[in-house]
This record gives sequence, C-alpha cells and structure tokens, in this order.
Amino acid sequence: MTRDYSEPPQKTDAVIYLRVSTEEQVDNFSLDTQEDICRKEAVRKGFKVIKIFREEGRSAKTIHGRPELLEMLQFCKKNKSSLGAVIIYRLDRLSRQTSDYLSIRKTLISHMIELISASEPTGTSPTDTLLETIMASFAQHDNDVRSERTRNGMYARFKSGLISRKPPLGYIMNADKFPVEDPEKWDLMGQCWDLMATGTKGLREMTRIMEKMGLRTVHKGKEITFKVQTVQKIFRSKFYAGILTSDTYKEEVQGQHRPMVSLEHFYKVQEILDGRCVSKKATNIKKERTDKTFPLRRVVKCSECGIGLTAGWSKGRSKRYPYYRCAGGCKTTSIRAEKLDDAVVELLQSIQPKKECLDMFTKFVLEEYERRLKHVKQAKNQSDSEIQRLKDMRKVLVEKNMMGIYTDEIFTEQNALIEKKLQKAHVAKANSTLEKYDINKIIVFVRDTLSDLGATYRRSTVPQVKALLGSIFPSGIQYNNDGTLNHEINPMYQAIFNFDTMGVVFGDPTRNRTALTRMRTWCPSR
Repeated sequence: MTRDYSEPPQKTDAVIYLRVSTEEQVDNFSLDTQEDICRKEAVRKGFKVIKIFREEGRSAKTIHGRPELLEMLQFCKKNKSSLGAVIIYRLDRLSRQTSDYLSIRKTLISHMIELISASEPTGTSPTDTLLETIMASFAQHDNDVRSERTRNGMYARFKSGLISRKPPLGYIMNADKFPVEDPEKWDLMGQCWDLMATGTKGLREMTRIMEKMGLRTVHKGKEITFKVQTVQKIFRSKFYAGILTSDTYKEEVQGQHRPMVSLEHFYKVQEILDGRCVSKKATNIKKERTDKTFPLRRVVKCSECGIGLTAGWSKGRSKRYPYYRCAGGCKTTSIRAEKLDDAVVELLQSIQPKKECLDMFTKFVLEEYERRLKHVKQAKNQSDSEIQRLKDMRKVLVEKNMMGIYTDEIFTEQNALIEKKLQKAHVAKANSTLEKYDINKIIVFVRDTLSDLGATYRRSTVPQVKALLGSIFPSGIQYNNDGTLNHEINPMYQAIFNFDTMGVVFGDPTRNRTALTRMRTWCPSR
C-alpha cells in the first residue's frame, strides 16, 4: 500500500489553557484539578502537552484583562505548523460570552488547531459545532442570570438601607457587613463637619487640617493623603446625614446606619460649599453607550472607511432628531436613527427562517440534547460511585485511627489524599452542564427569538441587540450611502435560513427527506 504524501502530517503537540475566577477559587475549583483532568484527556487523545497557560482569579466576561489567554492565542499563531490542539477543562473556561467564544474558535480553526474540552463533547463536525455554540450560549446565559441576580440583590440591599461598598471615612463594616462607627475616626470626622459648618474654612484648609489630625483614606490596602477633590466628595456625601444615594438607581433611601450629622447640618455645609464656587459650570451628563435611542452605535460600520458609526442629536426647526454618523469623519455617511433601525429590521425579516426549519431544528437539538445528557448522567453516576467509595475509605480510616491501628500522622496524611480525590470527584460531578438548564425553556426561547427576528430586535435591550446581530453577522453590517446594507451571515445561521423542505436534509445522498433519528448516520464523524 503506497503512502499518500498529499495528506498533511498529523500534529501531535497541544497546549492546555486553565482559568479560575476568584469565586471559583473559594469553591475549590482549582487550577491543579483542571490541569490533572486536561492532561488525562491529552493522553487519551494522543497529544503531547508542550505548554500550559494558567489564568488565576480572572473573569471570563471579556477577553480583555486576561493576559494568559492573549499569550496563548499568540503562541498558537506562532506555532500553528506543529500545534494540533488547545485543551480546556470546560468551554466556559475559554469565555462566558458567546461572541468571544466564537471569535476564539474561529481563530483556532484558521490555524488548523482543534479545540478540545476535557469534560464536554467537542469536535469538528457540523453537529459538534452546533452543540458547542449552544453550550457556549448556555455559559453566557448562566453568566447573565448570575449578573441579574447580583444586581437584584444589590438593589434589594440598597432599598433596605444598606450599602454594598466600603463605607466613607468615619465608618467601618462590622462582621455582619453593617456600617458602624469607627472608634478611631468618628469623633475626628464630627469635628471636621463642625469646622466646615462655621463657614470659616475652605476645602484646601480643611485638607491640611484633616492631614494634621491623622485622617487618611485607604486605597487598595494602603493609606494615602487627602486631595482637595477627595475632601469635597466627603462633605458632599449624604451618607453622613443618614441618607443613601446612588447614581445607578437614581433615588434616595433612609440608611440603617447612625447619622454623623443632622440633615440641617448637612445642608448648611452644602450652602457654604456652593457659595465658594465662583463660576458654576453646567453638569456634563455622560451619554451612556446603552442608550436605547442608538442601539446600533458602533455595531453598523461605514462602508467607505470601515469605522463603526457614532450617534448624536441634530437640531431641527422644532425639535432634535437622532442621527448616526461615521466616526471616521466621512461627511457623506449620515442617516436618521429611525431609518437605520427600519433597514436593519427589514434585513432581519428578509432572512427569516421558515416554520419547517424551526420545527426540524428544535427537534434535532432536543434529540441530540437527550442523547448527550444520557452520557453526562452516566459520567455522573460513575462520579457518585467514586465518591461513595472514597467516603467508605474515609470511614474505615477513621475507625482504624480510633482503634489505634493508624497513628494520627498516618491518618492526617491519608485523609488529605482522600480529600483531594473527593474534591476531584465532586468537581467532575458538578460539571454536568447540560443538567443545569431546562431544555424546553431553551427551545421556547430559540423559537421566540428566531420566529420573528424583526420583533426580537425591536424588544431587545442594547446589549441584546449587539449579541443578536453579532451572532448572525459576525463580520458586522456595513451601511452604504444609498441606504443599502452589506452583510455576511454566520454559516450556522445560513444553514438555518436557507432550509428548504423540498431539498436535501443534512446531506441525504438519495435526495429524500431524512428521518430525524437517521440524520446522524450520514454524518462522517458519527
């Protein structure tokens, strides 16, 4: 048999990327545990690990701020000729944002590098790619749910009169996370408020007085001297009068802490501070990037220069009008916000998937989910058996220690080994990602989202609009001066949108409709 020299040589080198956030460190989700599982997966797949990238205490919400990930991607680019795989413990180790995950995966594919998850099914077939994308979406959904719960919890705490941040100078947090008087600085800060209320002290003089008193602010665990701006913020804070304020919630509530000064005393100081302002400038309100009027800001790009459109208001005869303009200075690129919104809605409606497509797509996802869930449950049962075995070993170890067969030193050593194995078994058991979500709710969400993309766009928030358009148009949307839009649809969405009930379903060679249960038999990777 002659060897086919046209076939490229198999690449056997691999790298491992590990990540753990601060919260996961508390949950014993250690990097060493991840590394051990990834190394075993490398051996099982026949890869040789040549480098390990460890990202500790980093969130996966964004790619920025993760130097090890960026270094790993650069390493893959330089060694693409010999590197065959990037091994991760779980998909959400790479990113918890679907768009970021797809971008990273696309980069690795362009280098002919395989992405392998040690605890989840991954591959290069269309089915594997589809499931990976869905599971990456699960990670983002889980992250969004956590963020929403955190925001709701912080708002509930604020409404109850408690703060979630470090209290101002003169207060400290007790063990129950409740602001109480600082025994060392309470009286000194009270004297400072009294001095300000006299009207004889300016902010610069108060800064020097507070420094002489030994008052300091603490930043990142270090004491630093006051600045005039810091002192002004202190005497502008209603917290000292027992009132909680927030730029986020735009409301005030009565705090549960003890006020340092009365409201009358507080407002007296405010009048004094206002009187010292020689020229009072108008407050500059920073436009938020999540302004609902401009959901397409930086999402749609100028076709001439390729720079994302910026947004602003133009003054007309009777009122102001919202406009998008080229941030690069192309004077010919300008369009009313409503007109661009309508154009995007029209574009989404033009690629609207058919009902038959959604039916087939959701049924296939549900069947594939159930099949893979079965494998996950089998792995979980194995973990349960291992946990029970280790617990029995610990029970025997305790009994022999109490009987004097094992010394305390031997007991401590063996118990530590069992504890480490238990930790790994529990991590493997907790890794049943597919079980964390209600697949029926996910199916309903997919149907509601894809059944009417124009309506989905209209009701979405700005972050949701960016996620929607970014997933469908990974290369972005370009606006032409004639009012048309240039776009390139994600191949996965293209397959969904171009579904035809009279054509071939997933490559049936007989050109007949393939039964759902037989679809995977024609897939080469199955």
